[in-house]
Amino acid sequence: MQEIDIRYSIIVGIAVMLLLIVSFLLVFIINQRKKMEYQRQIQQMNEQQQNQLIEAAVRSEELERHRIAETLHDEVGAILSSSKLHFTGIRPEQLNEKERAVYEKGKLLLDDAIQQVRGISHNLHSNILKEFGLNEAIRHFLDKVGKDELLKTTTNLDPGYTTQNTEKDISIYRMVQELVNNILKHAGSRELLLSSTLQDNQLSINIFHDGRGLTQDMFEKFRFNKEGLGLKNIQNRIILLKGNIHFMAEPDGNKVSITIPVNP
Repeated sequence: MQEIDIRYSIIVGIAVMLLLIVSFLLVFIINQRKKMEYQRQIQQMNEQQQNQLIEAAVRSEELERHRIAETLHDEVGAILSSSKLHFTGIRPEQLNEKERAVYEKGKLLLDDAIQQVRGISHNLHSNILKEFGLNEAIRHFLDKVGKDELLKTTTNLDPGYTTQNTEKDISIYRMVQELVNNILKHAGSRELLLSSTLQDNQLSINIFHDGRGLTQDMFEKFRFNKEGLGLKNIQNRIILLKGNIHFMAEPDGNKVSITIPVNP
């Protein structure tokens, strides 16, 4: 009988130990899950704060662009137009040959300044995009860039894409502007092709040119330099749009590929 009691005590002891071990494991697992959930929430809050800061910076930049565009159009444009009006009051036939040459040169420079201010104002403002959509805004921009014989531009844009979110399209348009301007300044390209495709709720934009280009490693490096503010702005917009950007070299040129999720 005593032997049975001992066995029973041993069994009960083992059961209690197992129960304690299981309880400890359950408490440990629950605590780990709570810790992981807490870390996930902290990470999510950090991402939300980062996105809010980026969004605020992007909106501030866009507001400043609009302010500058309106100032150029309304104030500087008005002054230049008034100056041109004064020029029309001069009678070239009453000038001698030297004075007439100076007059013609000044008139030519004034007309050029008016066109430049008008072009800069249009580039800074997003009225074309708001009125006609992303495709037309990109096409209009590339047409102006390609007017110079130094660069031939071609667009092949997916007609199935329509604007669902104007703010998102403005960010896409600004990225295209910044990338094309960088190509104009640094690549020495003679030809540029910009194409887009819409598939499975993904908008893909590809910019191909035959000049010098960045690699992905160079992009990741330069966007942290103070000289790479434009690249930093591009990265901020990519983060905000939850998209991807990739730079790659191809046998006959360089390519920039942007992929952005869009609403169905």
